[in-house]
Amino acid sequence: MGVTGVGGFFFRANDPEALRAWYAENLGVGTGPYGMWDQHAGPTVFSPFKADTDYFPADRQYMLNLRVDGLDGLCDTLRTAGIEVITKPEWDMPGVGRFARIHDPEGNPIELWEPEAAE
Repeated sequence: MGVTGVGGFFFRANDPEALRAWYAENLGVGTGPYGMWDQHAGPTVFSPFKADTDYFPADRQYMLNLRVDGLDGLCDTLRTAGIEVITKPEWDMPGVGRFARIHDPEGNPIELWEPEAAE
């Protein structure tokens, strides 16, 4: 008996329906009933950060990290949709993977993580 995974991520929004649609359209997240979607098995990081971290904006209590496959293609698709995508070589970590950052229409930070392929 115990925790078997993350069951949901709940947060406030000024326009929940519009934001739900944005996530579904641009990231394929929450496309099922009640915002559900079936995830692929893989690692999930659960990590509190120090209150003064600069890893994500100081005015936000969280940053959503989404595990992705094909980071470059997703970034191209997001840019085509008019979404600013930020990448920095120093974010990429050998043995961990590659990263990009975006923000949803309400300014919430989203980190996109493509885990390094197992050899």
